[in-house]
Amino acid sequence: MIRIGILGSIGSGKSYIAKKFGYPVFNADLAVAKIYKKNRKCFKKLKRCLPKYINSFPIEKKQILDAILANNSNLKKIIKIIHPEVRLQMKKFIKKNKNKKIIVLDIPLLLENGINKKADVLVYIDANPKKLKKMLVKRRSFNKKITKRFKNLQLPLEYKKKKSHFVIKNNFKSQSFKKDVNRILKNIFSHERNSP
Repeated sequence: MIRIGILGSIGSGKSYIAKKFGYPVFNADLAVAKIYKKNRKCFKKLKRCLPKYINSFPIEKKQILDAILANNSNLKKIIKIIHPEVRLQMKKFIKKNKNKKIIVLDIPLLLENGINKKADVLVYIDANPKKLKKMLVKRRSFNKKITKRFKNLQLPLEYKKKKSHFVIKNNFKSQSFKKDVNRILKNIFSHERNSP
C-alpha cells in the first residue's frame, strides 16, 4: 500500500485536492468533528480539564473555539485529549483499506506529530497567497486569532514544501490541478513498477 500525505497551509485546498486522487482519504478534521459529536469518553476528559467551556454533549464547535480563544494553553490541552483518538481512527481506516493500492492522508499536523512514515509520498499544495487569504476570509468559521493559534502549531511552510516529493500549484480554479494529480499518480505507479 502506498500512502500519500497531503501538506499545505490552512485553507490551501488540501481536502478538496485529496479527494481528486480517487482513492480512500483519511480526513483528520472530519475525524475530529466526529469525535466531538459522538465520543463521550473524550467529552468527559475535556469537561474535566476545561469545565468552564465544555459542558454539554455533543460538544459544539463554539465551546471549543471559545476555549481556544480564551487561553493559549487550552489548545494544547484539547490536542492532548483528541489526537490519540484521531490516531486510533486513522489506524482503523488503514486496516479497513489495507487491500487498496493507495490511501490518502489529509492530516494538518502529519509531520509535526510524526504520523508520517519514511516511505510516504508527500504532496505539497502551493496555494496562491492572495487568493488563499480571500478564500479564508470567506469561510463562515473564519477567525483570525484561531487561525493564528493553529498556524503556530505548524512547521514552516517552506520546510514542508522542501520535504515534499511533489508540489501542486492551486490557483483555486478547479481544473488547474487535475493534470498534476494524474502526473503524480503516473509517477508513483511507474516508480513502483521499476523498483526491485
